[in-house]
Amino acid sequence: MKSLLWFLIGVIGGFVAAHFLNKDPRGHEVLAAVDDRINEFTGILADAFRAQESRLAQDSTAD
Repeated sequence: MKSLLWFLIGVIGGFVAAHFLNKDPRGHEVLAAVDDRINEFTGILADAFRAQESRLAQDSTAD
């Protein structure tokens, strides 16, 4: 129960920090850059997932 409390405090603290960071123009730029990197990373993962899914579909039809 204690670790759940610390987890929630950390999540809430992160949201509060991001909110204040987003108000500052420089902080807004930093958050936008982080968002771009996250979107790039998830795009790469999605492409890899689709490629693997396609390979598995081809292998199952070849059998």
